[in-house]
Amino acid sequence: MSNPACRPVPTLAFDIDARLRTINIERMRHERLARFRAELSKLDVAGALLADPINIRYATDARNMAVWSLHSVARYAFVPTDGPVVLFEMGSTQHVTRGLSTLVELRPSTPWTFMIAMDRIDEKCATWADEIVDLVRVHGAGNHRIAVDRCEPLGIQFLVDRGLTVVDAQQPIETARAIKTDDEIASMQLVMDVCDEGVRRMRAALVPGITENQLWSVLHETNIAHDGEWIECRLLTSGPRTNPWYQECGTRVIQAGDIVGFDTDMVGPLGYVADISRTWVCPGKQPSDRQRHLYEIAQEQLRYNISLLRSGVAFREFSEKTWNIPERYVPQRYLSPVHGVGLVDEYPVVPYPQDFAAWGSDGVFVKNMVVSVESYIGEVGGLDGVKLEEQVLITDDGAVPMSGFPLYDAIEGGC
Repeated sequence: MSNPACRPVPTLAFDIDARLRTINIERMRHERLARFRAELSKLDVAGALLADPINIRYATDARNMAVWSLHSVARYAFVPTDGPVVLFEMGSTQHVTRGLSTLVELRPSTPWTFMIAMDRIDEKCATWADEIVDLVRVHGAGNHRIAVDRCEPLGIQFLVDRGLTVVDAQQPIETARAIKTDDEIASMQLVMDVCDEGVRRMRAALVPGITENQLWSVLHETNIAHDGEWIECRLLTSGPRTNPWYQECGTRVIQAGDIVGFDTDMVGPLGYVADISRTWVCPGKQPSDRQRHLYEIAQEQLRYNISLLRSGVAFREFSEKTWNIPERYVPQRYLSPVHGVGLVDEYPVVPYPQDFAAWGSDGVFVKNMVVSVESYIGEVGGLDGVKLEEQVLITDDGAVPMSGFPLYDAIEGGC
């Protein structure tokens, strides 16, 4: 058995601390909070109660066990439209977020989910609700409306019984998150550079005999080594498992000539996402004509739809003009041709024209939005399929790809 101590230490692609110093993180924190508060003011609420760790991160930049708290609500924040931000942290972890300039006060939280409160839920929920209501009374200037992003039904009932009117917080915070500040754009480019490095290492590691899980782990390792945080999905598949899309990676051994497709969904440094997809053919066998054809069509769809994007284009107009998918690929088309990205996948999601009546909403692409443009090409019952995706920055002159990793043109044999 090999000695783990002899395993080479993974090399860094660049000095991550030096790159972080080029971003004005303090300015970014306060600009994000100001954007969110502006949206709360439009909604005419006293403030927002945030339990989703992504929303807490955006409004306060407080980072603490984000993935765990996605399923266990033990920390939350009160963000008044005008007044001091209060973060409620689990008592033994308060030192993690103490000193953030966005926070005026740090208090111990009162978790009241069944896992923690058990048969004392009503008691703990009442304590929690009384504290929130008191904050609204003190800082709401007589306004008893509060925006809430995530809360169990019992908690909502306790707030309403105490005289608050509860509205949705996701709309104002998603609207705030949609347009990025200059520092956010720099942060997202840093994350994409880490992602590109991970994808380069995956490409080098792709050889016959490697499993899907082993290949996927290369991106995770690169991300964590460069101060990244987590990866949202396990979307890497090979061969027949690429059709239909949305199967997650497993123990399958990749063979020469297999198509290998993946979607990064990588939450990297500073909590921002890099969301691109690439599809390759495993070395050792040339791509088949069928694989080349699928790849050519996916590239055409992606590049055409990217060409439609620029500041001022309406969502409906974009949808109506999107590339016309050949009929045999329509049933397994991707969920949407484009969606917003930021800390994670975000507003807006613009559907295909055939789906617009059911799912479409009016809106406009605006300068400094960041979106991911999607393509999946694979027919029902097909041997495999091709997944491509590019993350782009919306400008007045068009959409600028943020990834430097090429799509690899299968027609030239590079797939």
